[in-house]
Amino acid sequence: MASIKQFQVTFDCAEPERVARFWCEVLGYVVPPPPEGFATWDDFDRALPPERQGSAFACIDPSGVGPRLFFQRVPEGRVVKNRVHLDVRVGTGLVGEERLAALEAECARLVALGAVRVRLLPADGVNESCIPMQDIEGNEFCLD
Repeated sequence: MASIKQFQVTFDCAEPERVARFWCEVLGYVVPPPPEGFATWDDFDRALPPERQGSAFACIDPSGVGPRLFFQRVPEGRVVKNRVHLDVRVGTGLVGEERLAALEAECARLVALGAVRVRLLPADGVNESCIPMQDIEGNEFCLD
């Protein structure tokens, strides 16, 4: 059986480029080059039929290690809790006050970008502290 070597994470959203650029800032990702024959993504977008313009956007890990993130416009808003979410690993290997300080610092940076802090889940003897958050369209993620 062949193993999967790559995958992408797809977000349903109302404003693909806006949400993609938010996640670029969160993760240090970049927008990939436009398709061959187009100088910019705006040029590519204008070449699409009107109903498809602005319907998708992507960002990639510049190191090539992380998965590609793809954002697609859907007509409906988010109605229930995400079944899958990203854990943004900013406190790996840290415990106690040092971990909380790292989580709080990153939380403040992301709130300035438009994210919403949901709450602090304090360490409970089994799990370390984490901060559930929402991106600029309400998609859930955790600072872990």
